[in-house]
Amino acid sequence: MQTKTIAIIGAGPAGMEASASLAKLGHQVVLIEKKASTGGHLNNWHHLFPDRRPAKELLQKLKQEVNHSNIEVMVNTAVHEVKQNDYRYELVLSEKNVINANAVLITTGFELFDAAKKEEYGYGIYNQVITNSDLEQLFQADNLAAQFKKPVKRVAFVHCVGSRDAKVNNHYCSKVCCVTAVKQSIEFKERMPETEVFCFYMDMRMFGPYYEELYREAQEKWGIVFIRGKISEASQTRDGSLQIKAEDTLASKPLRMNTDLLVLMAGMVPAEGNEHISRQFKLAIGDNRFFKSKDNHFDNQLSDTPGVFLAGACLAPMNITDTISQARAAALRIHEYLTN
Repeated sequence: MQTKTIAIIGAGPAGMEASASLAKLGHQVVLIEKKASTGGHLNNWHHLFPDRRPAKELLQKLKQEVNHSNIEVMVNTAVHEVKQNDYRYELVLSEKNVINANAVLITTGFELFDAAKKEEYGYGIYNQVITNSDLEQLFQADNLAAQFKKPVKRVAFVHCVGSRDAKVNNHYCSKVCCVTAVKQSIEFKERMPETEVFCFYMDMRMFGPYYEELYREAQEKWGIVFIRGKISEASQTRDGSLQIKAEDTLASKPLRMNTDLLVLMAGMVPAEGNEHISRQFKLAIGDNRFFKSKDNHFDNQLSDTPGVFLAGACLAPMNITDTISQARAAALRIHEYLTN
């Protein structure tokens, strides 16, 4: 079989795993990443759910896989122009480099919702309000308590920040926020056992294997309190703590609580630049503003543009496990397309 070249745009977990799979099948791969390093959001995570595996372990494995003679990795590189010639694509990159590809795989992933847009929570206004991503980076310190200016006697986690929210035009569920909150609340209790931990949720969506077990562990072993209700407002008190207002919808009662730390579970939104890529490759965008595949069941890795494929969280919010499975499936579809 004549060697074919595949351009993969986005070097997060999906792009890296697809690159490795295609390289093993004998194809030449050019992995293109606009940022300075590969790995995507995995670089910012400490432990993964549900088994709290170190994120660095998975990242190291992915980097080893793309260290392959059939893979060329180009960081700090963007696609500026795309031309289609029959069944080949000419990609004009940064520094005017040109790649001729027999197929293109889009794996641009996602961005975290900008929590500052939800002004009622005070992110960017109060120092005691952080996001799930901020907390992961704090977990990387050996002494968590030392990262805060005052003792944290009580912490509240807020689910669905920027997800399932018509006010910010995000009607979809980000799928991993609930289990992330459960994982992080357990890690917080492990490091600071005397701290009271509360989770405010709309619905607990623990869809994956061992997720429900993790949820039970959080309650039965660690004493984490789950309150069904959405926080409407957070404001700073005279002593420097935060007062939050919410409603306990199960008890049908309003609730006020002072907390020393508020952690916002920022959801997933489409990656910056996806609209530009959709115009370059004539890709359909779904109602959720992520890329739309040709068929949700049989052709989830195919776009409506011949020779252009999709994988990972550029299609919808998903966890690492599903992302890697999608990347492998996309590699097989590309291999099938090129060999035929």
